[in-house]
Amino acid sequence: MQQIKHRTNEARTAATRAALIGAARTLFVEKGYGETGTPEIVAAANVTRGALYHHFADKADLFRAVVTAEAAALAEAIDRATIPVAAPRTALIEGTGAYFAAMTVPGRARLLLLDGPAVLGPQTMAELDRSLGGATLRQGLAEAMRRVDPVELDALADCLSAAFDRAALAIAGGADPAPYCAAITRLIDATLRTGRP
Repeated sequence: MQQIKHRTNEARTAATRAALIGAARTLFVEKGYGETGTPEIVAAANVTRGALYHHFADKADLFRAVVTAEAAALAEAIDRATIPVAAPRTALIEGTGAYFAAMTVPGRARLLLLDGPAVLGPQTMAELDRSLGGATLRQGLAEAMRRVDPVELDALADCLSAAFDRAALAIAGGADPAPYCAAITRLIDATLRTGRP
């Protein structure tokens, strides 16, 4: 009986947390972080204010959970597209397409590329990126280039990541993705050519 009750509590806890994250995501995308209040979030999630503060320290902590979930979904989409690919260059190109496709999810570009850095700070977003999708880009570059100084490799990954993000914002704003995919492919190819021994 104790085990069933424990599972029920775990399920209820997970459901409450998911409801808060889902409601907050919707409101943050519609109104922006600054214009969204915690009373709106708890009303949309159909939970109490106490439940919000039981699961999250404050609105910023909830926002961090929303952004982390978005970044994890993005990384998963890239991994699905690149894990079965053997050649490093091909994996980088396939990863480009997967990144742009995953970033077209409504609100994702705003959360990860605009509001995330503004609310959580660029350093926190960079750490989150490195722990998820950014690590994949660096690893792909390392496999394709082999003999590159690790510090230079980090800088290359950061620069390419910035190009990916700028392109994703343009695409999220309605631009045709094809020229951006072609441009990123050129950048990757030029980077790989200069990095070979």
